[in-house]
Amino acid sequence: MRKEILLTSRDMLPVREKAEHELYEYRKQEITSRAEFDTCYAAFYEISPGKANYPYHYHTASTELFYIIGGEGVLETPEGEKRVKAGDVIVCPPGERAAHLLRNPSETETLSYLDVDTVQSPEVVRYPRSGKTGVIVHNVSAGFFRDADSVDYYEGE
Repeated sequence: MRKEILLTSRDMLPVREKAEHELYEYRKQEITSRAEFDTCYAAFYEISPGKANYPYHYHTASTELFYIIGGEGVLETPEGEKRVKAGDVIVCPPGERAAHLLRNPSETETLSYLDVDTVQSPEVVRYPRSGKTGVIVHNVSAGFFRDADSVDYYEGE
């Protein structure tokens, strides 16, 4: 893990694009790579028009903070949809009451934001709409499982 100060600028950060599903597409510039930082993750994101970043989910241990830099978006929460715009700060603490999905309803404008997260490992992420649970081990692996397939603790022993 990194032990010294990181000084960088956004124009020096490589851009990674992800568009593996028709509803989800984004570009990301990692500030704190997962390989170098084990307790804090930070990245710039841009969500394409008409897309979302990730499915509706919540973390069981990590906190996520989003600072909207440009554009307008919709934050889906257990209490309904909330409009967000440049200058807004969103803090999603761990737990079901902080389930969220950030999407860009614009047909032409990109939604950009800064994402800063605490990192807990392993982390359990729940996807209540699709009935899935993800188990993420920092820098090692991630697995996703259907909740309907749960088994008794002693099954197979």
